[in-house]
Amino acid sequence: MNFPLYIAKRYIFSSSKNNAINIINRIASMGIIVGTMALFVVLSVFSGLKVFSLSFTNEIDPDLKLTNTYGKSFLLTPDQENQIKKINGVASYTKIIEERVLFLFKDKQQVTYLKGVDSVYPVVNDIKKKLFNGQWLKSDSYQVVIGYGLAQNFSMGILDFENPLQVFAPKPGKGAIENPEEAFTKTDVLPVGIYSISEDLDSKYVFADLALAQELLMYKPNQISGIEFKLKENADEGPIKAQLNSIFKNKITLKNRAQLNESLYKMLNTENIAVYLIFTLVIIVALFNLIGALIMMILEKKGNLKTLFNLGTDITGLRKIFLLQGTLLSVFGGLIGLALGIVLVLLQQKFELIMITPTLAYPVVFTIENVLIVMTTIISLGFVASLIASSRVSKKLLD
Repeated sequence: MNFPLYIAKRYIFSSSKNNAINIINRIASMGIIVGTMALFVVLSVFSGLKVFSLSFTNEIDPDLKLTNTYGKSFLLTPDQENQIKKINGVASYTKIIEERVLFLFKDKQQVTYLKGVDSVYPVVNDIKKKLFNGQWLKSDSYQVVIGYGLAQNFSMGILDFENPLQVFAPKPGKGAIENPEEAFTKTDVLPVGIYSISEDLDSKYVFADLALAQELLMYKPNQISGIEFKLKENADEGPIKAQLNSIFKNKITLKNRAQLNESLYKMLNTENIAVYLIFTLVIIVALFNLIGALIMMILEKKGNLKTLFNLGTDITGLRKIFLLQGTLLSVFGGLIGLALGIVLVLLQQKFELIMITPTLAYPVVFTIENVLIVMTTIISLGFVASLIASSRVSKKLLD
C-alpha cells in the first residue's frame, strides 16, 4: 500500500472539525473547477473563431498554389502537365492568371486583380457556394464574376448589356510610350455573377475565363501565372512539393493555405496564446486558495503528523501526503470543470444558445487538443501549488 496516498485520500474525502477549513477547501475546489471550465470554454471559442475566420479564405484559396519564382508568368508544356496528372495525392488542379488591371464602369474606375481561370476552377476552389447573385461564368466567353464590394463601389448589377464593364491591361514591352492610348489593351466584359466572401476579398478579384485573360494580357496559349491544386484527403504535402519542384526544375514557389495567409494565421495564433496566458493567470490566482487550504490542513493535522513522525514516517513522506492531496484535488477539480466546459461547448454547438447576430451563432469547436492543454495546465499548476504548500511541513513545525 502507498501510505502517503492512502492518508491523502482520507484527508480529501473527510471533513475537518474546523468549519473554516471546510469552507476554505470548498472555495479552493470551486476555484479549480470554475477556472478549468472557463479556460476550456475560452479555448473552444477561439478555436471556433479561428475556423470561422479561416472559412472565408478557404473558399478562395487552394490547398497548394504554384507560382513562378523568377517572373509573373511561365510556359506550361504538355509534358509537364502530363507529369502533374501522374502525381499521387493531387485530386485536381486548375491553371490561373492573376494580374492587376484597370476596371472602368460609367464614370467610376478601380484597379484590382483580374483572375483568369479555367473550367476546373470551381472544383479546386468551391467558389460557387459564395455566389451572392447570378451564375458562374461560362468557358470561352467574355463573362466575368465580380465581388460584392466592387459591385457596390461601381453601383453595378449583373447582365447590364447597355453599360459594359471595361477592362484595361498594360501591354508588355520596353521603352517610352508616345501615345498613352496604345499602352493598354482594352476589352468589354459582361458581369454575370456576384460573389460575397468577406469585406477584403469582395473587392480583390474579378474572375474571367482563362482564354480571355490570355488575350487581354497578350499571353501565349500555354502561358499562365500559376497552378492551384486540390489535394486528396490526408495526402502528404511534402512528396507532392518535391515532385513539383522536380518537374519545374526548382524554378517555382509553392505555398499551402497557411503560407498564403501567413499574417492571418499569425494573428489568430497570437490571440489564442494571449488568451491562454491570461486565463492561466486566473487559474494561478485561484490556486493560491489551494495553497492556503493545504497550509491550514497542515496546521490542523499537526498532532497527527507528529504521531506519524514518531512512528517512523520521515519528513519527505509527510510532505508527500499533502503534495498528493493537492494534486488529487487539482485532478478531480480539473475533471469536473472540464466535464462542465465540454457540456457547455456541445450545447452551444447543437442548440446555438448564444448568438452574434440573429442568424449567426457564436462559433465554438470541441477539440481533443484543447482538452489535453487544459488538463496539462491544471495538473501542472496544481502540482506546483501543492509542492509549495507541502514544503511547510518540517521538523521545526513538528517540534
